[in-house]
Amino acid sequence: MEHFDVLIVGAGLSGIGAAVHLQRHCPERSVAILEGREALGGTWDLFRYPGIRSDSDMYTLGYAFRPWPGAKAIADGASILKYVQDTAREHDIDARIRYRHRVKRAAWSTPDARWTVEVERGDASETVHISCNFLFMCSGYYRYAAGYTPAFEGIERFKGRVVHPQQWGADIDHAGQRVVVIGSGATAVTLVPALAKTAAHVTMLQRSPTYVVARPSEDAMANRLRRLLPARLAYAITRWQRVLLGLYFFNLCRRQPARARQMILAGVRAHLGPGYDVARHFTPRYNPWEQRLCLVPDGDLFEAINAGRASVVTDRIETFTETGLQLASGARLDADLIVTATGLQLQVLGGLEITVDGAPIDPAQTLNYKGMMYSGVPNLASSFGYTNASWTLKCDLTCEYVCRLLNHMKTHRLAQCTPRNTDPTLTEEPWVDFSSGYFQRSMHLFPKQGSKPPWKLHQNYARDLLTLRFGRVDDGVMAFTHPMPAARGQASRAA
Repeated sequence: MEHFDVLIVGAGLSGIGAAVHLQRHCPERSVAILEGREALGGTWDLFRYPGIRSDSDMYTLGYAFRPWPGAKAIADGASILKYVQDTAREHDIDARIRYRHRVKRAAWSTPDARWTVEVERGDASETVHISCNFLFMCSGYYRYAAGYTPAFEGIERFKGRVVHPQQWGADIDHAGQRVVVIGSGATAVTLVPALAKTAAHVTMLQRSPTYVVARPSEDAMANRLRRLLPARLAYAITRWQRVLLGLYFFNLCRRQPARARQMILAGVRAHLGPGYDVARHFTPRYNPWEQRLCLVPDGDLFEAINAGRASVVTDRIETFTETGLQLASGARLDADLIVTATGLQLQVLGGLEITVDGAPIDPAQTLNYKGMMYSGVPNLASSFGYTNASWTLKCDLTCEYVCRLLNHMKTHRLAQCTPRNTDPTLTEEPWVDFSSGYFQRSMHLFPKQGSKPPWKLHQNYARDLLTLRFGRVDDGVMAFTHPMPAARGQASRAA
């Protein structure tokens, strides 16, 4: 059985970043990456629908160690995929990736201080086992196999084509077609203006509105800094500017929601004009940042609406018909193609089944430690980004912390690290404070957070930076042990 010091699961944005961090900060560790698909890139290789792009600026979605090279702050999917591929190639990470290796189960043995990971390999799904001392899950937070589609009444009657964006293929032709996009989230507001370029007409059908904010696709100040300063310095300045502005606006939304709502809606009215029914189609029932804001580069969604190529309908679907949709209001929408941009199916740890010394672990019964580890689960971390900022900001910090943790264990000749809650006053809270439907549908599957650090998630990059980059690894909560404490006569060490 092959053995590695660290096994990374997933070769997407976070998995490639994790490998680079380990290579830089733990160069003596043997590392392999297991990727279930046949290519690296994760989300940016999987999603192929028209207009696919980032919904965060690339100065914070890019890696801390590698400046984003493009002129566009809101980048298209192909450019982001190339950025991940180039990063892997430049750091010789692609040689460490085992493709078509689908991780199914992992069993921890305290006497051996190692994980044994069960993997299905190749087209024949051959079962192989690989062991490691530390398991780093970078497999994202949603099922790659299929997105979420509600059970629509009468969907089988529709004579046209129905597709979820996650399954978009090259054979889908929307030119000259009447298209209905069901949904109002980031995917929907990306699809509508892209489809509207060649479709006969595109209708965004939503049950309720989402907050939509227009931003320039290029950051003029960032591009000016790149011309005047070394690339890394210009990138760092722009990155921090974006981080601080993001934190400011998020806190404004939480502390003064009425003011934030007024600012956002004023921007929408400025784009759509006084005659548009902003109250009905772009004014949500919830406060800003109770769900993720939708970003539209250069106001492309509003431009498509103003040009008559796209429209928004706020209503509920009563049933599919042979030619389209019957709505609860009595209205009908005819369509040739219906796109169900209705969300993702979330899953924990990529669906991995884990046991610790033979006992199965239910992640929902654990507490999340520092946003990356699980109470009672040794030598395992997962990379998960922010809900209120760019994914990679938190992933970079998580990778730095894992490297610090591994180096601490090496220095003190320790083999096992396990977060353990010994505070009787700690109370459990939901994993994230977010009202989006795709989170609420799956919240029962995820670990809980605690009422105080290090079990509390603050969704605050500046605060996490201080904790994860400079805070103590031996914080009194992380329990460290030697490989075989019984044989050596040594008890747990919680330094």
